[in-house]
Amino acid sequence: MHHVAVPVTRAVPTGTTNAYLVGAERALLVDPPARHPALDAVVDAADVAHLAVTHTHPDHVGGVAGYAAETDATVWARRGSADEFAAATGVDPDRTLAEGTSLDTDAGPVTVLDTPGHARDHVAFELPVDGQNVALCGDLAVAEGSVVVGAPEGDMRAYLTGLRRLRARAPDRLCPGHGPAIDDPRAALDRLIAHRLAREARVRRAVEAGARTLDEVVDAAYEKDISGVRDLARATVRAHLEKLAVEGAVAWDAAADRAATTSNDGV
Repeated sequence: MHHVAVPVTRAVPTGTTNAYLVGAERALLVDPPARHPALDAVVDAADVAHLAVTHTHPDHVGGVAGYAAETDATVWARRGSADEFAAATGVDPDRTLAEGTSLDTDAGPVTVLDTPGHARDHVAFELPVDGQNVALCGDLAVAEGSVVVGAPEGDMRAYLTGLRRLRARAPDRLCPGHGPAIDDPRAALDRLIAHRLAREARVRRAVEAGARTLDEVVDAAYEKDISGVRDLARATVRAHLEKLAVEGAVAWDAAADRAATTSNDGV
């Protein structure tokens, strides 16, 4: 499997997005973020049969149109998201994939795992590499820091479910969309789950202490200066509030920008 970190213009943790090429004779290209000489060289040396993405955020799909035209690969989109894929890439997908879909490559079968949360159409790809079970996990996990899960697109409940599902599958290695490979997946996934649950606990305590508007909850839920990333923090807290509301832990009226404990009928 080849990995190329391609520079992207969108603000991402490393300034690059990882593209992956699985196989050589019947290869799968995953997440081409842009045309780049290093990625061109890898693609030119292979027979690319499949092209797919973990999700359709701009920093993962900018090279789809160019490489699709150059390789004549079968272009795959997540089932139910074909229109979103076409709008993001400029390419109408040839086929759709879903949980359990297997893509045939000369390196072995690549199996799709549905992992929405960071994005509605997010998937991961599981494959054998040198006797190990490897997951190309997109923006589900990172080696350092955390993943943005912001409402309205992000779904915190689904994101945590995806982390737990991947952990239960016990991969030997994770290859994320940004940054280095993760050689201790269990520890990394446990860290990400713990981080989200700790933030959720702070959000819940803020509401229980009387915070009502989204900004009041944000101010109480973060112990550090977030002035440079306040929009992301607001989207993250909103995603936590939506999760807590679905679970009945708090009441949240997004239209009125009001939160309350579930025992309060004044929302």
